[in-house]
Amino acid sequence: MRKPRDFDSELKAVADKARQLKERRVRELGTLVTATGADALDADVLAGALLEAVANTDKATGEGWRKRGAASA
Repeated sequence: MRKPRDFDSELKAVADKARQLKERRVRELGTLVTATGADALDADVLAGALLEAVANTDKATGEGWRKRGAASA
């Protein structure tokens, strides 16, 4: 006879893993902001710059940003 699955504990484990991944992502983004010196910017300026980057549709501009970021790493 098969053992019944404990769905509650499985859901809790998945939720815990998702929370850990989100926390890790936030820490990594914070490290990136600090490493680039962007922590010296006003929060509104940084948010505006990030929104502009997200809205960018020019592939050449995005590729230039990628190369510059890779070179600084």
